[in-house]
Amino acid sequence: MSMWSREGLFVVSTFVVALFLSIVPMPSWANEYRPQWVTLILIYWCLMRPTAIGVFSGFLLGITQDLVAGALLGENALSLSVVAYLAGELHRRIRAFPLWQQAVAVWLLLLIERLLSLWVLGATGQPTPTLAYWLPTLIGLLLWPGLSLLFDRLLLSSPVT
Repeated sequence: MSMWSREGLFVVSTFVVALFLSIVPMPSWANEYRPQWVTLILIYWCLMRPTAIGVFSGFLLGITQDLVAGALLGENALSLSVVAYLAGELHRRIRAFPLWQQAVAVWLLLLIERLLSLWVLGATGQPTPTLAYWLPTLIGLLLWPGLSLLFDRLLLSSPVT
């Protein structure tokens, strides 16, 4: 898959939209419920195109997210690289599951991403977040089936796959 092909541009545009959704202003009460858009999209592409999207893509996406969100440089790069590696290694097993079991596997990957971010927060001496820190993983669990079906249909409807 070339980056300048139709599918490559679609992948890049989904990452750009995910980055935008991760920083778009929300009411303070809704900030706790913001899904892990970047991680969800990365997991999807690692499952669907494991030879094209992998650890390096996760690292670049994580560095970009660090820069866009103003986070500690490398925090998201570390967690997204690990998640991309795991999703790429397990892609055959996860894709063989029914959609609800895929959602559980994706939830576990989202938890790993959160655990790595929590580890970085602790290592840098930042305060421990509240239990609301884990809510986005549950929202990702609920969003996965719809997101996966939407992207599958968009890929099938495109003339070049």
